[in-house]
Amino acid sequence: MPEVPRFSYGGQAVIEGVMIRGRSHYSLAVRRQDGTINHQSQRLSEIFTGRARRVPLVRGVVALLETLVLGSRALHLSANMAIQSQDSGDAEEIPGWMLGATLAVALVFGIGFFFLLPQLIVWLLDSAIPSTLLREIIDGALRLAFLLAYIWGISLIRDVKRVFAYHGAEHMAVHAYEAGLTLDVANVRKFGMPHPRCGTAFLLTVMLVSVVVFAAFAGLSVEWRILSRIVLIPVIASVSYEIIRFSGAHQDSWIGHLLARPGLLLQRLTTRVPDDSQIEVAICAMETAMAADAGREYTLAYGQATAGQAIPAPVDEETR
Repeated sequence: MPEVPRFSYGGQAVIEGVMIRGRSHYSLAVRRQDGTINHQSQRLSEIFTGRARRVPLVRGVVALLETLVLGSRALHLSANMAIQSQDSGDAEEIPGWMLGATLAVALVFGIGFFFLLPQLIVWLLDSAIPSTLLREIIDGALRLAFLLAYIWGISLIRDVKRVFAYHGAEHMAVHAYEAGLTLDVANVRKFGMPHPRCGTAFLLTVMLVSVVVFAAFAGLSVEWRILSRIVLIPVIASVSYEIIRFSGAHQDSWIGHLLARPGLLLQRLTTRVPDDSQIEVAICAMETAMAADAGREYTLAYGQATAGQAIPAPVDEETR
């Protein structure tokens, strides 16, 4: 029986590649325009790996902050890495002001579109809604509808479809690692694309948990209801994170399966079947993160590999 990995690796799809978040480092692997793979790793900030990350409920807020910061940085770096030549060195780091501006825009859009706009619509229809309970149900239904419409809309964009294929490759590589298998294309192909520990599942859980949390403020004035949509986001994120964490750790139990099911279904919109070259990139990202966590610099033995070529397993097996 293969040993079950102690650390739960995860990540996200980026521009023409995959980011993997490890124990102490994160990695990026990106397919260049010339077909070769550009990869690098960086140490995670102590803010994201310290004691707060292990405190229930508090760790949900830390994870949300990490997702925003690390996700924005990874997208920027991957865009640079994808257009670099083999001899051009590391990708340029994103300036602090640009990262801050990106996060601010993302937060304003996310809160405004998914939390405040539904409440304003309900407020405009207030006189036609007979009860506060029905008002909260409509508010929650609108938030969920906006999320589904947004995901479905961007899934029609050609470039986003490629990102979603890398998303599928990332999940499949994580599945293969968690099964204790050697990371090669054939083994990764054995697994499906949905994974319970996914950002898509987290977003859906946030929407569902928010219905319950905001119901406690149903009788307040519209001003206080709008304020609650902003200040309670950390609370909702914390509870949602614990639910995702529990379902991911109890995938074989009926309750874990039940909690994970809605998120797994939604991932049908956010994942696409990857080709072999995209799986190769996901494998490279996993191997790079594991090597960095083990204190080694991962050498891409297939550094000149192009799309479609096989990727041999690394010689060092310590990180298995």
